[in-house]
Amino acid sequence: MITLVVLFSLFVAASTSTEIPSRQTNNIDPCAIIGGQKWVSPQDLRACYTSFAVDPVIKKNIIDTINKTLAFHTSVNYEISAPEPFTELVHEDLLKDLARISSQLYPSDYDLHVDLSRTLKRLNDGHCVWINSCYALFLNFLPIPLVLLTDSNGTQNVHIAPEAFAVASAEFPDEISVWQEALPPAVQLQSLDGAKVLFIEGQDPFVAVDANALITGSFQPLGTRQNSFFSSYQFGDNGWTYIMGDFSQQSLPLNDSVTLVVQRVNETTTYTIELPYRARIDSSTVTFTDSASYRANNCLPILGTNGVDLNETSDSAAPLSQTVMKFQQQPSISKTFTKERVNVMLDTMPLSDVALPPSLTPSVPVVSGGFGSGQFYMLPDQITGVFALGSFGGDTIDAMMSGMLEGLVNLKSLGATQLIVDVSNNGGGFICAAEFLHRIIVGPKNTTVPQAGLDTEARDGPLARLIVQEIIQNNVDPEQMLLYNPANWNNASNVAFATDQDWLLPPVDLTINGHADAFSQRLGQECQPNGFTTIPPDEGLFPASKVVIVSNGRCASSCSLFSITMVKEEGVRTVVLGGRSDVQQAYCGTVGGQSTVFSEIDTEIKTAKLKNNTLAPPDLLVNGVQGITWRLGFGIQDPTQPEEWQLHLATLNLLLTPDLVNNPVAIWTNITEQLLSDSS
Repeated sequence: MITLVVLFSLFVAASTSTEIPSRQTNNIDPCAIIGGQKWVSPQDLRACYTSFAVDPVIKKNIIDTINKTLAFHTSVNYEISAPEPFTELVHEDLLKDLARISSQLYPSDYDLHVDLSRTLKRLNDGHCVWINSCYALFLNFLPIPLVLLTDSNGTQNVHIAPEAFAVASAEFPDEISVWQEALPPAVQLQSLDGAKVLFIEGQDPFVAVDANALITGSFQPLGTRQNSFFSSYQFGDNGWTYIMGDFSQQSLPLNDSVTLVVQRVNETTTYTIELPYRARIDSSTVTFTDSASYRANNCLPILGTNGVDLNETSDSAAPLSQTVMKFQQQPSISKTFTKERVNVMLDTMPLSDVALPPSLTPSVPVVSGGFGSGQFYMLPDQITGVFALGSFGGDTIDAMMSGMLEGLVNLKSLGATQLIVDVSNNGGGFICAAEFLHRIIVGPKNTTVPQAGLDTEARDGPLARLIVQEIIQNNVDPEQMLLYNPANWNNASNVAFATDQDWLLPPVDLTINGHADAFSQRLGQECQPNGFTTIPPDEGLFPASKVVIVSNGRCASSCSLFSITMVKEEGVRTVVLGGRSDVQQAYCGTVGGQSTVFSEIDTEIKTAKLKNNTLAPPDLLVNGVQGITWRLGFGIQDPTQPEEWQLHLATLNLLLTPDLVNNPVAIWTNITEQLLSDSS
C-alpha cells in the first residue's frame, strides 16, 4: 500500500534506478489483463503502465519540446523564486530540473512521466503543465469524498461528506459491493456519511491534506491547494456536477488503498477501516486489448497534437486536439486557431461529470438567460439574484455574452437589487467574456472603458521576434490569425499597432532572479469594441457594493481576471468556501493574462516557415500537451509587477457545517445574510 504521506517516494526510487527493458515477464502481458475492463485495481494498472521501458528517442523528444516551448512561457524566471508572499510556495527552477531529468535514469516510462508531471506541477501554475494522455486512461476512485466541517465550538475537522453514499451509489453502482465487502461487518458504507475522520494512515488528517497540497499543483496559494483535497461543486455543460476532491479521485494509480480511523455521527465508538482504491476507465480512452494496442491507440500523436501551417490547411484553421480539450478546465469548445483568445487552466484531472445529488441541486426558480456553463436563479427573498458560472468557456463567446446580459437584465426586471456570482471551480475561458461581465455589471466608467481587464506583456525571445519579422516582411498571416501579428494588438495607450510595426522591438530587458529576460512593450485593451459581440447597456446593472463573488478559491485564468478587477477596481467583496481557518484564503489564483499550448505555438512557428530553426521545438512523438502563459497580466495596485504575485485575500472564509457543505442554495442564503442584508 502506498500512503498519501509518502507519495514522494517515487522520486527517491527513480533517482537511484537504471533504465531497464520492458517488465513483461513469463510471457504475461500486463496490459492484456486490464484490456477491455471498466474497473481494475491500481496495482494491475500500474503493472501495465510500468511495463514499458524508457525510449531514449521519445524521452529526448518530450524534453526538447518542453524546453523550447518554455521559451514562450512568461513566468519561467519568476517561478525560480516567486516574489513575496509566494516565495516559499513557488520556487521551481524548471530548466535546471529538466536538465536533471534528461540525464537521470528511470525504471520505466511511467516513472519518467511521473517525474516530468510533478516537476511542472511544482510551479503551482495551472497554465504551465505537462500532460501525457498515455497515462490518463483511468481515474482512481474511493467512495468516500471528504469535507472540512466546523463544529459549534469553531473547531474544524475532516469528515466523510454527508452526501458521500448518495454520490457514490449513483456514480459507481457497479462497484459499491466491492467497497462494502472491504468493510467490517458492523460498518455499512452508507453509515459512514458524515463520519469524523480521526486518522488517515495513522496520522492526523491534515498531514495528508498538506502532503497533497505539495503535489497537486495548479494554484499558488496554499489554502487553495489544501481545498482541492476536499469535495466541492461546479455548474457546467452537464448541469450541477460534484467534484470528488483529490483524496477520492486521483489522475494516476498512486494509491492501492487507504486506512482510516473514523467516528460515525452520534457515536463515540471508533472504527478502523481500509478501503481499496479502484481505477475506472476514462470515457475518452480508446479500447485496447494488449500492450501493442494500448500504445498504438492512446499514446501516439493525434490531429491537433502538433501545429500546422495555416497557409497549407484546407480550412485555414488548426483544430485543438481532443487531448487539449479534455484537460482544459472548461467545457469542450469547437475552437480552432482563431482570434478568440482564452485564458484557461489545464489540469491532469479532467472536468468532473459526477452528478451533484438531487438533494443538493438548487431548486429555487431558474431565470431565463442561461447558457452551457452559466445559470441564473432568484432566491426566495426576491431581491438576491445568483449567477452560477462554472466556466468562461464552452459555448461560443457570442452565446455567452448574450446569455450573460439576458440573465442579469431578467434578474433585475424581477426585482433583484443584489447579486451573487458563484464561480466555484471556474478554470477560465474566453478573456473578453470575463471583461464583458465586469462591464455590464458595473456599467461604463474609467475602470471598464476602454479596458475592463489588465495590461499585459508577452515574452520577447529570439524565435518570437523572428515570427513577428516573418509576419511583417513576408505577409505569412494575411488573415490575421497568429498571436504575433501586430494587427491583433493595441499598445499601452490603447492605440492599434500598424500592420508593419514590430511590437517586440525594442525589448524590455529585465533581470529576474539573477537571469536575463526580455518582454514586449505593454499591451493595452483587447476586447472593446469589436470583442464584445453583444452591445453592453449604457448603465450598470448592479451596484458594486451589492455584488459578492463566491468560490472555493479555485477560480483561475479568466475567472481571476474578472474577480481581481471587480475586487480591486470596484470594491466587490469575495467569499471562499470552507478553507482552513488558520490559513489565509485567496479568492483566486493562477492569473496569467493569456494562456496557450504547444500546438498553437507550433502553428505560429510553422506558419512563419521557421520550423527548421534550431530554436523551434520538434513535433511531439506522443499524445501530449504542454501549456504555457503566453501573456502576463500586470497589477492594478502595483502596475509595475505581475498581478500573479500580488495578494488576493478573500473578504470572508465561510466555515462549512453539515447543512451548508456542497449545498449551493444554503450557501447563497448564508452569504446573503452575512454580507448583503441591511444588518450586515
